[in-house]
Amino acid sequence: MTVSTDPSYVALSRPAIGAEEIANVLAALESGWLTTGPRVAEFEAQFAAYVGARHAVAVNSCTAALHLSLLASGIGPGDEVITTPLTFCATANAIIHSGATPVFADVDPVTRNLDPQAVAAAITSRTRAILPVHLAGHPADMVRLRALAERHDLTIIEDAAHAVETRSRAGKVGTTADFTCFSFYATKNLTTGEGGMVTTADPEAALWLRTASLHGLSRDGWNRYAKGGSSHYEVLLAGFKYNMTDLQAAIGIAQLAGLEDHHARRAAITAAYDAAFADLPVTLPVPVARGERHGHHLYAVLVHPDAEGRNRDGVARLLAEQGIGTSIHFRALHLHRFYAEKLGLRYGQFRHAERISETTLSLPLSGVISDADVERVIAAVRSVYEG
Repeated sequence: MTVSTDPSYVALSRPAIGAEEIANVLAALESGWLTTGPRVAEFEAQFAAYVGARHAVAVNSCTAALHLSLLASGIGPGDEVITTPLTFCATANAIIHSGATPVFADVDPVTRNLDPQAVAAAITSRTRAILPVHLAGHPADMVRLRALAERHDLTIIEDAAHAVETRSRAGKVGTTADFTCFSFYATKNLTTGEGGMVTTADPEAALWLRTASLHGLSRDGWNRYAKGGSSHYEVLLAGFKYNMTDLQAAIGIAQLAGLEDHHARRAAITAAYDAAFADLPVTLPVPVARGERHGHHLYAVLVHPDAEGRNRDGVARLLAEQGIGTSIHFRALHLHRFYAEKLGLRYGQFRHAERISETTLSLPLSGVISDADVERVIAAVRSVYEG
């Protein structure tokens, strides 16, 4: 990811990196231990405490977290995993890499998350898991999805790439599924540059995840080369190179300390946008229900074509001309040629996801956007409609 250094440009998402992150990385560098070691263990413990999970295993991406969680669930060739088409490609790709088949179900038109009723209709004798995504940080309906999973003896693996701070009616995200997968990519609310985490309540699964994430070795580098360690190890399975480094964890530890402050800032920006755009011909993000908490990872409006000929892409171009960064989250996966051909899908199968896909536009949101830049975004959006 690159971030423009042009001060006149308001980036979509600027990482909240400060003196504490820099100091932690310098300390890690000076320690002489750069790869998986004591800082990763500390970050895992602190993250587990933050979400209330029994176990947290750090990896190098949310994609790796999803892949390992699917494999830990015993999912493979011949199995089906139901998920949303309104997500980043990593969600479906991880299912494909496990050997299983992604089966898309439509989204709720209001929350933009996986619709439990559509999930129920998609369940077959080959279904092994449900993989909901908390899009933009808005909680999926985990109460109804868990009820479906229990009724049909299915595993739930959450894609919580947008949802570190999120809470659903079922509880804190990270505690309400068999496996929950988080992203610490550069644009995320909590970043380590690249990185991810899996949380689970199952101690045996956590041990398997930890082993599989580092080549299947019985001992990681810290336990082999640190003082008192042993250089002997056993290869227990054909694992992967999915481990997180201490340099990444050093950033993550500092990010956790500021997470709630940055969440409050993004919530305030969201409220300012809601108030400023309430009278415009766009659909605003829906507020969460009582007992839920939004992660405020993205602020995405739906831009519907109007009599003036404005559509989503046209609005994006006009905002770009004023130095405002935007993005699309997401083009529905079944509209991409690869998934359409591989899975035999076509336009018209998931009408709610398609409508959102064709009209969604994400506006700048991060914990470090200045008040002046928030006002610039508001003024630019209003100018598109007010001329």
